[in-house]
Parts: sequence; structure tokens; C-alpha cells
Amino acid sequence: MARSSTRPTSRDVAQAAGVSQAAVSLVLGEKWRGRVSETTAERVREAARDLGYRPNLAARNLRLGHTRTVLLVVPALTTEFFAGVYTGAARVAADHGFGVVLYPSPEGIGPARDPFASAQAALDGVIASSMAADALTAIRGDQLPLVMLDSDPTGSLGAATVNLDITDGIRQVTDHLLTLGHRDVLHLAADVPSWTFDVRRHALAARMAATPGTHLRTAHAPISIEGALTATTTALTAPGPRPTAIVCDDDKLAAGAYKALRRLGLRIPQDISVTGLDDLALATALDPELTTVRLDAELFGERGMHALLAVLDGREPDRQDIPVHLVVRGSTAPPHTP
Repeated sequence: MARSSTRPTSRDVAQAAGVSQAAVSLVLGEKWRGRVSETTAERVREAARDLGYRPNLAARNLRLGHTRTVLLVVPALTTEFFAGVYTGAARVAADHGFGVVLYPSPEGIGPARDPFASAQAALDGVIASSMAADALTAIRGDQLPLVMLDSDPTGSLGAATVNLDITDGIRQVTDHLLTLGHRDVLHLAADVPSWTFDVRRHALAARMAATPGTHLRTAHAPISIEGALTATTTALTAPGPRPTAIVCDDDKLAAGAYKALRRLGLRIPQDISVTGLDDLALATALDPELTTVRLDAELFGERGMHALLAVLDGREPDRQDIPVHLVVRGSTAPPHTP
């Protein structure tokens, strides 16, 4: 049978098979059993193959009220971490016939303008990371399935939460420094009102408090190299004993701390040790290379998408935190003894 130069339609298939368009829809939608004969079904499939016909899944999904599209909401894409989250989510989505639309909040971390008002009818679900609760009100009101990343599981608006085991990551960092002999530590904390940074602060304070003879002080900084440079300089030029180690909430803050230490004439790690958290490409670009905690961004995205698929299917999502791992490099050493 010769193929038409235009895209074949279900009407063309119906005419070629000698059946109605309704029968074509039943057969190609795998709903024919008990409604048309096996012989007729095979005739429809053969006609569709000969014509090169493919159902318009987008139109069918719209008619059914589903677009198989998920919105991934992340802070502004200032590091490759959230690109990795997207890569992982999109990989799993593609395996299940879904697409992922990325929405980087223009305000960065924190409340975002509602991106959903014009798109609610075109979304099957939302995966949201590091957004304030008020930015999610519209989603909740319209009953879109929602999975939260990096969020308090006891107070989340989402139907499920997916978290990295940040508490264990901070435990690994702290134990590493304590084993090296550090007792006076500066926490370079992200000045961001976010649950994930609260977890870092509480975990570090608890681990230090459990070890006698330790001292922990905190300096807050915006997540920028310049902000970290300023906060570190201020903390290290204040009166009193100088800390022997700096625990940074992420790798970008550690990079700012490096600049501050160099300007103050301090050597890493001979005079002061530095740790980060993320294991971005930046961690190995620094000299010495940064001791940090590796967070698997792609696995994070994969688990977020798997959780949303479970919610959409009415299944219980995996609630286990994702393991993280300390990567020891050249930025940590035993404290210098005069």
C-alpha cells in the first residue's frame, strides 16, 4: 500500500482497514478486547503499520486531562548541582514517558513568583526544591501532586519528601576534624532561611557539644564567594583565639574562605583546615583541593521523580534519605602546634 506524502490520520487507517474510526481508537488504545474481533484488530494494526500511522499521544493526553509533564522548581542555576538534579529527574521521567520542564526561580533561593497560574492545566505534578511554603500555595490549592526536595518531612506541603542525609554528612565532616585533633571550629553558615541549612547548623552544634573541650563559633554569609570572603575575614580578625578549622555550608562558601585566608597570610591546611559540602567541580579546582561531602545530585533528581511517579500511581514512595560521602582531600590536616 503506497504511503501518502502527508501524515496519515486515524481516518486513513479506518478506511484502509474497512472499519470505523472508533474501532481504530479501541485497537490502538489496547481497549478492543470484547468489543472487536481479533481478526479486525489485526487488520487495523496492519493498516496502521502499512501507512506508518502513529497516534497523537499529546492530543490524547490532553483529552484525558493528562500531559505527562512535570515541573521541576529549583533555585537560580548558580551551580551545577541543580543541573544534575534536572538530569536525574529527566532521565527517570523519559523512561516512563514523561517530560520535565525546568523552572529556575528568578529570585534564587527563597520565595518565588508563582510560575503555575498559566500552566496548572498543563501539569501532572511538581517537584520543588528550596522554595518557601507561600510560593507553593497555588499548587496545593489546585491539588497538583507535589514532591518536595530538601524539606522538613514533618512540615512539608508535599505528598512526599526526598532528602539527602545531610545530618550524616555533617557528622562525617565533624568526626574527621575531631579525629585530626581540631577543637576550635568556625562554622561558615549560609545566611539562607532554609530547612537544609538549619539541619547543617543543628548537626554540627550537636556533634561538637558531644565532645568535651570543643568550641564552636558561627559566621553567617550569603552564598557567594565575596560574601564568604567578607564573613571569614571579619570572624578571623575578631579578638580571641583563632579557630583551627572552618566548616562551610557549601563549596562556594569554602572558595570565599580560601580567598580570605590567603589575604590574611594563612596557609591551608598548615594554619587552618577548611571543609565544604556538595563536591562541585569547584572543589577540585581549588588549591589545595577541598575536603568536602559528595552529594549525588543526579540520584537526588532520580529519587524525586520516582517519588512523584509513586504518588501519581497511588503507591508509597521510598522515604529513605539518600546517603552522602565525605571526600578527604588536601584542605584538612591536624592543627598546627606552635
